[in-house]
Amino acid sequence: MVRMVSPASPVKRTRYAVAAVVMQILLGVLYSWSVFRGPLAQLYGWSKAQTIAPYRYSLLVFAAGMIVAGFWQDRKGPRIVASVGGFLLGTGCLLAARIGDTVEGLVLAYGVVAGLGVGFAYVTPIATCIKWFPDKRGMIVGLAVMGFGVGPLVFGPLLEMLIGADPERFRQTVPRAFLILAAIFYVGVIGAAQFFRVPPAGWRPEGWSPPTGRAAAGVSPRGMLSSWQFYAVWLVYFLGTSVGLTAIGEATPLLQEMARTTAVMSAGAALGVMSVFNGVGRLAWGSVSDRLGRKTAVLAMFAVSVAACLGFLRSASGFWPLLAGLCLAAFAYGGYLALMPSITADYYGPKHVGANYGLVFTAWGICGFLVPGYFAGIMDRARLAANLAAGYSEVYLKLAVLALLGAALTAALRPPRRELEVNLEAGQLPVGEASSPSSRQTSGSPR
Repeated sequence: MVRMVSPASPVKRTRYAVAAVVMQILLGVLYSWSVFRGPLAQLYGWSKAQTIAPYRYSLLVFAAGMIVAGFWQDRKGPRIVASVGGFLLGTGCLLAARIGDTVEGLVLAYGVVAGLGVGFAYVTPIATCIKWFPDKRGMIVGLAVMGFGVGPLVFGPLLEMLIGADPERFRQTVPRAFLILAAIFYVGVIGAAQFFRVPPAGWRPEGWSPPTGRAAAGVSPRGMLSSWQFYAVWLVYFLGTSVGLTAIGEATPLLQEMARTTAVMSAGAALGVMSVFNGVGRLAWGSVSDRLGRKTAVLAMFAVSVAACLGFLRSASGFWPLLAGLCLAAFAYGGYLALMPSITADYYGPKHVGANYGLVFTAWGICGFLVPGYFAGIMDRARLAANLAAGYSEVYLKLAVLALLGAALTAALRPPRRELEVNLEAGQLPVGEASSPSSRQTSGSPR
């Protein structure tokens, strides 16, 4: 049964935003995986492709879980779905402490079980906030997912402290770190889930009316899949997150291998700095898109990604240039996690946003599974050839090309106008368009 706030009760929307940010910070542990890679390689002699495998599978299963969770939370409400997600995430870390001494065991525990838990929990605060804040859609989604981006600011240094730097103790400290994570997630994620509710039918913020041209109700997943814009948005998401997901997965090895002698902080601390840019990017790009339009914001994000790859990361030398490039990549990447839920709701309405965004989000999961693994293979070959600099140069040149392709596709993207006319003729409310004030006065199309 969907839990709703009584129409007669005073509504304080802030509590839902706070609960969403807390939960997302905890779920952001996925972005701290690179801290485990060095100790696992030293402990078990695993290759780069092997140490990144649990991360890749966690992203893929995360996205698959989003689909199931999206449909489920649209029917039963966010609280039960998020609670199950917290249980699965904690259980996955618990299993990782027990069977994480093999690649297959760690993929099953962390990649599949924990990844599924993150997918179940992740969609619920986004869908909840979209429904409570229809007047500030871009900003509130950016705020909600900002927590996910800044998660490594908490977990990067924490995991470094728990694991330590003594290879002789890794056999004890790595499993212990997973056990502590399990306890944190059982309490934190499940606890935050208890605050989630959906607004009563017909509720809207005081003094706010839905702008003309936006989907006040919503298009079903089947209707969304029948529009070409879904597939275009999916590809934009895939290409846009390629740079960020690869940069996050390779951040710790990159800094340790190419900037060890010039480093002024640990790789875990640098990962925390990078996570700040990731998180701030989500809020900043969401707010920019509310003012200037979604398309303008996405094009700017692609431009920043290209600058990060070609201007800083491709040279792969020096701590500060590398950190600057990683932070720029993270800043641009964070925007996709904020704007894609908003674009989905703009185009297809908030009613089915959980299920619809779950389908769009598969682009992120498939990207996370394929792209970092492909580039990890390039780096393994570069290591065998004793030329890591050439490997990183190839990686970030190819990522810049992907970003340019994404920008070209974004430039051609437009709202589903034809579907809008069909839905109006069928007696449905209109399919949504951009939420910027100026767009409401003109065509309603994201610029």
